[in-house]
Amino acid sequence: MSLKIRLARGGSKKRPYYQIVVADARSPRDGRFLEKVGSWNPMLAKDDAKRVELNAERIKEWLAKGAQPTDRVLRFLNEAGLAKRDARNNPEKAKPGKKALERVAEKKQKAEDAAAAAAAE
Repeated sequence: MSLKIRLARGGSKKRPYYQIVVADARSPRDGRFLEKVGSWNPMLAKDDAKRVELNAERIKEWLAKGAQPTDRVLRFLNEAGLAKRDARNNPEKAKPGKKALERVAEKKQKAEDAAAAAAAE
């Protein structure tokens, strides 16, 4: 049985509230879980102490048993010092797309044509 430490959504429409739960990887997001080990309220300010609440002892036990945290939960655990999350680097993501490159080339061509026309006169 593969275990995940993940978020289960609660709260009303446009007012999310998440419970951090340990669940079987095959169970649905808001479905069955084994234990609640924390909560996350994204509506609170980032510096608020109640924004992320974790039960550190239980999380350590589940991690020792082989539970895998999802990426968002791993960020919380990294901030709390319970797990290590390596920084990711994707330099390809920041590069402009094909259409943007075409627009830049077209703009550059128009500028060159205008400069040539001005020089010819």
